[in-house]
Amino acid sequence: MTKKMTKIGTSMADDKDAPIAYLQRTRDYYLGLGYDNPYEWACFDKVPFTKLAKPVSEARIAVVVTAAPYQPDKGDQGPGAPYNGAAKFFSVYQLPIQPEPDLRISHIAIDRAHTSAADSRTFLPLAAMLRAHKKGKIGEVAPNLYGFPTNRSQRTNIEIDAPELVKRLQRDDIDAIIAVPNCPVCHQSVSIAARAAEAAGIPAVIMGCARDIVEHVGVSRFYFSDFPLGNSCGRPDDIPSQDETLAGALSLLASAEQPRTTWQSPLRWPGPKNWKDDYSNIKKLSEDEIAKRRADFDKAKIAAKNST
Repeated sequence: MTKKMTKIGTSMADDKDAPIAYLQRTRDYYLGLGYDNPYEWACFDKVPFTKLAKPVSEARIAVVVTAAPYQPDKGDQGPGAPYNGAAKFFSVYQLPIQPEPDLRISHIAIDRAHTSAADSRTFLPLAAMLRAHKKGKIGEVAPNLYGFPTNRSQRTNIEIDAPELVKRLQRDDIDAIIAVPNCPVCHQSVSIAARAAEAAGIPAVIMGCARDIVEHVGVSRFYFSDFPLGNSCGRPDDIPSQDETLAGALSLLASAEQPRTTWQSPLRWPGPKNWKDDYSNIKKLSEDEIAKRRADFDKAKIAAKNST
């Protein structure tokens, strides 16, 4: 039996405030839009696990993201942009961390009702990692970050993307990774990436907001923040929360003794308490809104396909 822990900080999250059930919510949403075949999410019985071989304070740690490099010719990419499938990327990339790259998340299904993605450090923890390094808490922040594509095709993630990521991590002598998803499918893709890293001997910790998806896939370490999608690294414009979120993930990276270890952040979302009712909730949409979302989704799929 696996063990799950809720830890970190001086206060505990309210157990009565259940996380969003994204697996069921998205299934109901797309059925409500008129798509008849529910998506089958990845799920694995066995979970690879690699214990960190050295203290975090001596380790070279890299960040893996699903955020996309800004492309000026690909339309509105935010902050506050609507979903923009044309801004997707479809293969593993890497970029130098200095200067900090301009990454956006307009291409994925974040919670646009409750976050604008104006503060990129809610989905890119580089600044927090560099502050931790300066304080001696991280041995080295890897000179490159890595982008892992969000892909509904699990086979593509498993057979093409994950091996390419692992090859790059090994080439760059990475000791461990922090992986940061945003949308529901991002959480699946990043979980596949983390599993591949662990299997190759590189410990991984995921910082994310969709607990049921990550635990359904099966990973070694998951640091869960009960925030709207798009805020895996802490609250927007709140450096202390971003530092605390990173500190929790690093502590989990160092101390986990077995796979399927989940810790939950004690931090609370500062917005309306009913924010969980809104994301992809088909019950709150009128027939006209459902028809519009179906049309918009079909249009976005075409745009994404044409951008490959």
